[in-house]
Amino acid sequence: MSEEKQPEQTNEVEHVQQEEASSEGATSTPNALEAQLNQYKDLLLRKAAEFENYKRRVEQESLALMKFANEGLITDILPVVDDIERSLKAGRKQKDFDTFYKGLELIHQKLLKILAARGVRVMESGGQEFNVDDHDAMLQVPREDVPPHTVLEEVEKGYLLHDKVIRHAKVIVSAAPEPAPVQEREPSNAASEQKHS
Repeated sequence: MSEEKQPEQTNEVEHVQQEEASSEGATSTPNALEAQLNQYKDLLLRKAAEFENYKRRVEQESLALMKFANEGLITDILPVVDDIERSLKAGRKQKDFDTFYKGLELIHQKLLKILAARGVRVMESGGQEFNVDDHDAMLQVPREDVPPHTVLEEVEKGYLLHDKVIRHAKVIVSAAPEPAPVQEREPSNAASEQKHS
């Protein structure tokens, strides 16, 4: 290996020496060297300024991207807000709750479709085994009819965004039933009489 590195080092040294010789021949006067030095300094300052401008522009673009990243989602949700406002306004005037409820169901479905189009979906939790990655246990209830650590009820739904949990489901979970307390037996009268005699 050392034999292989030696020719490479010799080539590099020869290359540097050739560059020095050519620069000495071309610019042998101090004024020419100073002019070349000033030219390189100017080029360096220009490149540094260009890089600073580039960094500033990229930073501004990324801030604008973050600031307006949800613009499309918000634009899609605004019609749902309008529907809710119309329903509330109509609900004050009419006392037909069946129609109001059906309208609210339609609005809910519309909102879920918008979220599904963006990759959001509802997490199914009921009847499944409790999983700390998906669920937050709000309460444990002793039950004999289901295995321990089974989700009995969803208090608040969980949501996934492209298979990433963005909100854990808040659930009530089954627990193993507590064993019945052992009752102490009172000593029989015969045993107590024997002790007293």
